[in-house]
Amino acid sequence: KQKLMNLSKKTLDCLKRKYGNWALITGATSGIGREMAIQLAAGKFNLVITGRREKLLNDLSVDLFDRYGIEVVPVTGDLSNLEEVESLLNETEHLPIGIVILNAGYGTSGSFLTSELTSELNMLELNCKAVLIMAHHYTQSMKNESRRGAIVFLSSMVGFQGVPNAAHYAATKAYVQSLGEGLAVELKEEGIDVLTASPGPVNSGFATRANLEMGNAMKADSIAHEILSSIGLKSAVLPGRLTKFLVFNLRLVPRWAKVRIMEKVMGGFTKHQVT
Repeated sequence: KQKLMNLSKKTLDCLKRKYGNWALITGATSGIGREMAIQLAAGKFNLVITGRREKLLNDLSVDLFDRYGIEVVPVTGDLSNLEEVESLLNETEHLPIGIVILNAGYGTSGSFLTSELTSELNMLELNCKAVLIMAHHYTQSMKNESRRGAIVFLSSMVGFQGVPNAAHYAATKAYVQSLGEGLAVELKEEGIDVLTASPGPVNSGFATRANLEMGNAMKADSIAHEILSSIGLKSAVLPGRLTKFLVFNLRLVPRWAKVRIMEKVMGGFTKHQVT
């Protein structure tokens, strides 16, 4: 059985002192979102968790309640559907949520010319529009109720330049990256901390849904741990050694060359798609 990665007492005390003990995590049924839910629950945070898969979401809720005795509010829904985003906002209206982790998102890959427009538009709704609506709503709530708060945006290292064979996915993450960076400065004086996390390749359900075959990928639990430990202390984090290594080594490369390097990387991840 995998050993649980616990947040330090210092981190937990700091998060609770600043933001209270309620957190919201979207996309909590797998990958980084699930690991963040487990680690916050172990630290006695009450949680609102969302996901598309009702059984997985309910099983996780019951498990976290049984193990840690916390309050868990599962909200099933596909956040690419704006009515379901509205439903989430309504269901959480009465809760003093201090930490909002906007983790739900997915990727597409392969040739843009053969991509399905419906799928690309759906990704745009989830990765950008839903993120914008939720960030706007929860920051308004925090300000109106004079509460300190934290918003965590899940970007990606692909958001730093164009990525052939994942051009639109990278563009959605560039949107998230830019939004998070700007809001980190703008909202600080309102007592709202903003963290933008930009991981590299992670072992999770993401690769399967994006139709990618990634070899050297990082573990979701350590990425989740680093992100949670950075809330309120940083405005941006490149979680995981592999992420830091890749971004550090690309830092002096001109942007056009980064695009060509990412073409090779993504070419490796998508070569099984070429018949």
